[in-house]
Amino acid sequence: MITRRLFLALPLLATPAFAANRRIVVLGGSLAEIVAALGAEGELVGRDTTSTFPPSLLALPDVGYVRALSPEGVLSLTPDLILAEPDAGPPPVIEVLRAAGTQFVTIPGAPTAAGVVAKIEATAAALGLPEQGAALAAQVAAEIATAQALPAPTPLRVLFVLSLQGGAVMAGGEGSSAEGIIHMAGGVNVGLGFDGFKPMTDEAVLAADPQAILVMDREGELSITPEMIAAHPALGRTTAATEGRIVAMDGMLLLGFGPRTGQAAAALHQALYGDAG
Repeated sequence: MITRRLFLALPLLATPAFAANRRIVVLGGSLAEIVAALGAEGELVGRDTTSTFPPSLLALPDVGYVRALSPEGVLSLTPDLILAEPDAGPPPVIEVLRAAGTQFVTIPGAPTAAGVVAKIEATAAALGLPEQGAALAAQVAAEIATAQALPAPTPLRVLFVLSLQGGAVMAGGEGSSAEGIIHMAGGVNVGLGFDGFKPMTDEAVLAADPQAILVMDREGELSITPEMIAAHPALGRTTAATEGRIVAMDGMLLLGFGPRTGQAAAALHQALYGDAG
């Protein structure tokens, strides 16, 4: 079985640096990437656990997982500005942070080309860097357009599997970030009939019969290996498993929809189609 594993530590876009004395905490990996790409990484004083690219961010204090934050961890860093993705939480914590007197900005995001552009522009506006934001947005939009223009004569049916805990297939459904990147790469998402990330029955998996299975490349109890897929009663009987078309990519690169989105889509296209696309 051939498994393509893509990590892609891609370089950030060059942008002018912006010097200021603000203290910024970022809650969301894609926002952290945007802040860094805009040249404002030096203003960051804290990050959430998903903010791992560029690697230099790992030196910052970690305030916890973006959906399981505590107000004490964030406010202990005395930020002047908190930038958050829409799914930052839990909601009671966000209410406390909003009421703390610190500027709190939720940045919109959607797993589409327009959504990435809007996210970059909104982040740049919050930082007071509109010109840098416009330049970055234009460059990223061009990269996404280039990836979407790559040929895929016969689009492959792709299933994104988020987890296999207890043998249950947690898949990417309609409107999910997984569907967004699959479409950008010229594939067809077979996670239909449900929104977001939800369990998919073995019967539904077999009926969909994906030609490729896409997973996040990670270690530990949440890892999904080719051997696990082959041993699964449904996934192991799919065309993807029998033909060995399993793609593992870094989760933030794949699903973050930040500045590297176009590069991620191009890399996924290459993994799915090779030179035949």
